[in-house]
This record gives sequence, C-alpha cells and structure tokens, in this order.
Amino acid sequence: MIKPHGSDSLNPLFIYDSKAHEALAHEAESLPSLTLNSAAAANAVMLGAGYFNPLTGYMNLADALSVAQNMKTTDGLFWPVPVLNLTNNIEAIKDAKRIALRDPNVEGHPIMAVMDVENIEGVSDDELTMMAEKIFGTADGDHPGVSTFMSLGKYVVSGPIQVLSFSYFQADFPDTFRTAVEIRNEIVEHGWKKIVAFQTRNPMHLAHEELCHMAMDRLGCDGLVIHMLLGQLKPGDIPAPVRDAAIRKMVELYFPPNSVMVTGYGFDMLYAGPREAVLHAVFRQNMGATHFIIGRDHAGVGDFYGAFDAQSIFHNEVPEGALEIEIFEADHTAWSNKLNKVVMMREAPDHSKEDFVLLSGTKVREMLGQGKAPPKEFSRPEVAQILIDYYRSQAS
Repeated sequence: MIKPHGSDSLNPLFIYDSKAHEALAHEAESLPSLTLNSAAAANAVMLGAGYFNPLTGYMNLADALSVAQNMKTTDGLFWPVPVLNLTNNIEAIKDAKRIALRDPNVEGHPIMAVMDVENIEGVSDDELTMMAEKIFGTADGDHPGVSTFMSLGKYVVSGPIQVLSFSYFQADFPDTFRTAVEIRNEIVEHGWKKIVAFQTRNPMHLAHEELCHMAMDRLGCDGLVIHMLLGQLKPGDIPAPVRDAAIRKMVELYFPPNSVMVTGYGFDMLYAGPREAVLHAVFRQNMGATHFIIGRDHAGVGDFYGAFDAQSIFHNEVPEGALEIEIFEADHTAWSNKLNKVVMMREAPDHSKEDFVLLSGTKVREMLGQGKAPPKEFSRPEVAQILIDYYRSQAS
C-alpha cells in the first residue's frame, strides 16, 4: 500500500484509546480555552483524522511563512498550504502552556482538542498579505478564500495537539464521513491495489461519472474513492446531504458492485486553486489513494486561475519525489453529439463547441428549480430527480 506523506505509517492525532480519551477530556475541562474559528477547527479535524500526516499540530509563524513562500517547512518537509490556528483574542490563553480548543461549529462550543502551546506570535498585515498572495495567487479581497484568510486573526497560536472530537461530521454524516485511517482500512478490506480518488463539492453529472470510469480504465484501478467535501462552502453550493444522496444513487446504478467507496471529509473549502490541488493530493496519499483526478480549474473560483494551473503546478513547482501519489490529468468532459458518448474535449480536436452538450451551472440550476431534468446527455435522470426534489423543497 502507498506510504503516507512524510512517514512510514499514518499517525492520526485523534486519541482512540478510551481511557486516555476520557482522562484527556476530564483534564481539558480545567484548562484555559480558546474557541477556534471554522478554518482552525477544520484543520483540527484533518489533523485528528490523519489527513495532514505527518504534522503534529498547528504551524508556527516561521513554518507558515516558509510553506507559503517555498512549499516546505523550516525543517524541509514538503507542504503546500500553512496549517494555522489564527485568532484575534489571546487574553484567556496568553500565559498558558496547555489549553483546550473549543468547537465553533457545534452548539455550546464543546472541547475538540487539547494543545500544548509552544508559541503565540503576532502576524503583521504584510505577512498575511504575502501568505495570501502565495497561497491564493492573489491578495484581492473579492476572492472568497483571501477574504476569509485575512479575517481569521492577528495571532498565530502554534504547537502539537491531541484531538478529542471530529466536530459535527460523525454525527451529521455517519454513513459518509471517514478518517484517513478508516479509508486505508477499507481499501485493505476490499483488496484494492490501485485506487483513484475523485474530489467533489458538487453533485456528479454524467461527465463526472464518465471521467471516473475513464480514469479507472486507463490507470487499471480496481477501486475508486469518491471523496466529498463536507465542511463550509460558499453560498449557493448544494448541501452535503443532497450531494451524498445524488452520488450514492449514481454509484448504485452505474458502477460495478464493490468498486466504489463514497466517503467525505471535514474540511472547509479554501478556493486556493493550484496550491489547494496539491494539498488535496497530500491528503489523498495519506488516505491510501495511489492516483488522484485533477480536472480543469480544480479548487478554483471565478476567473482567478487558468484552466490547467492546478495541473501544471505538479510539473513546475512540486519537487520530484515530494509525493508518491500520481495525478490523472483531465480536461473538461462533455457529451459529444458526433460520437454519441462522453469524451474529454481535448481528445476530440475535430469538434466545434456546438458538437458538445454544454450547460452552465446557472442554466442547470434554473432547469432543476423549474422541475425540469437536464438532458440525458448531461445528467442521469435518477440523479436529476434528487436535485429537483431539493430545489422544490427550497422554493416551498
């Protein structure tokens, strides 16, 4: 099986031993506490679940600046995006060496982790701006990821953590949320050797489905992990339970039995384009995938990135041997009226735009909202019906 990033074995930070968990939770109640922002809470979930192996906690300012600038920590570990605990309020923790971290996304702000505080450092506007420019390729406040990042706080609280909770993800998505540990175990149970991962924050239309079939066939994979983002999205995105139902219906009807795992992970979308694509590859390697599909404008938003920037970064900026996982580079896929099937557009050079069935997201949402299914060349009817029911429920 593929090795995790940066170590021989996966080292999740969640405390699985029940006695140790109980003792830590009891201790945490008496510690000074910090309520995290959603981004830091998502980082804690990913650290706990093993997706951010081999990190042991939140980065200090030097590591964050180094990762932003050079995609490596000060001690040389390849890493694409700073993993930070930023806050504006350090009053309750400024002299503490050990603190409880509280969940901002669950009522009552229960404790989700315990942290050994190594540093509390102020971060300047110039440093935040530099990091934003490197991570997102821009410091434009109209970029939703930049806007969020610049508002998270002016203090970097760093140090190792022990995780006690996966926030709301296990309770709200019991059939879908999986840790990197659990996915690795399920891959072993299936006996899969070559596994391709597909990232989505949307329901999967016919073109997405066919892209997964193409990747499996061309790579000779015996398993596909559809890995859904379950964390904070932007307004207008389809809620996770609806996406989950739509994807499961597609897998049930259109993939061979025991060839697909439908799973999800608890992270907030960064919309960081190329850098986020590399981060996605890191945690797919950590969960056991040997290959990862990256298509047009992966993790992008608006017009901030070129169509294939998220692929070219692996050739131009990721050092040779930094990752073991391999990238399956995909173009936009669409139904060809000439060939009567879904194709990658770059593989149909004799086609004009009119030869493809292309619908904008706005047009599709409009059709679904009116109770109309998109054409069968765009969406499976069973999937479309689930989405129609959702849009109807929103209108009533």
